[in-house]
Amino acid sequence: MTEDTFNTLVARLGRDYAERRISLEADLADTGERGIRLFGFHVSPAAIRTSLKLAGLYQRGCRNAEDVRVQHNVIPTSVPTTFEQFTILQLSDLHVDMNPGVISRLASLVPHLSYDLCVITGDYRGKSFGPFEAALDGMARICSFLKRPIYGVLGDHDTIYMVPGLENLGMRILLNESIRIPRGSHSIYLAGIDDARHLREDDILKLASEIPGNAFSILLSHTPEIYRQAALYFKLLLCGHTHGGQICLPGGFPLTLEAVLPRKMGAGPWSFQGMIGYTSAGTGSSVVPVRFNCPPEVTMHHFVASERPIPNLQDE
Repeated sequence: MTEDTFNTLVARLGRDYAERRISLEADLADTGERGIRLFGFHVSPAAIRTSLKLAGLYQRGCRNAEDVRVQHNVIPTSVPTTFEQFTILQLSDLHVDMNPGVISRLASLVPHLSYDLCVITGDYRGKSFGPFEAALDGMARICSFLKRPIYGVLGDHDTIYMVPGLENLGMRILLNESIRIPRGSHSIYLAGIDDARHLREDDILKLASEIPGNAFSILLSHTPEIYRQAALYFKLLLCGHTHGGQICLPGGFPLTLEAVLPRKMGAGPWSFQGMIGYTSAGTGSSVVPVRFNCPPEVTMHHFVASERPIPNLQDE
């Protein structure tokens, strides 16, 4: 890390936060490839690739991983009047440096979508250690066709050192921070927590203290595993991390979600104690760039007043 990068992080986050975050990353530094936990055993990326190649499925899985779909998710809820029909575009788990084909697919899909706000729920790079310049280069290409404003959070694969580069691309990374989004005479609040999966640097209580109790509030988190605490304070949780399982049995049943949570929260819409949640199945792929029975997605979240008919929106 250069002195300029450190000074930028101190100016952006404050010295105490920046130094603590950097120290935590150093303590938990990874030196090898991540695999997955399957039936209690660790399976390496090499073992997954070899097994799929021997089965003649690897190339098919790679093609599946580039077939990004547009999912529409209607959120019937009590939003302020001026936010009815408000639309949020969500991308998640891009792992862009190991999914270059996804960028071309997004370039053909996203410019044709109409939305008011874009959010990216973490994991911009493939590995959780080492250089990240390739991920920033890929994100630069993606941000070139995303409409502003763009808000994001860090995932468990991301490093705090990426924040200056991402924000130079026109994003705003929310690190236990909240913003007010005005629209006409009303406002809603958007908050984002720091990595709750790997570093446990999330601070939901801090965010809750910053947002009026009667406001419509949205929380961005990389992982859905904080759903219990989030439900105490937020109306809507948008998250990712699970990839929907990425490699699933027919019918979309995931072999593993790599997360501790009810299986119904592993992908798509769900609710918990009055909070609406949505877990993206991911735009990119992790560990190995393949997918089976679990298409990658970008998600269009449409707010409609809960008493109004839900529009008929078709997946693209």
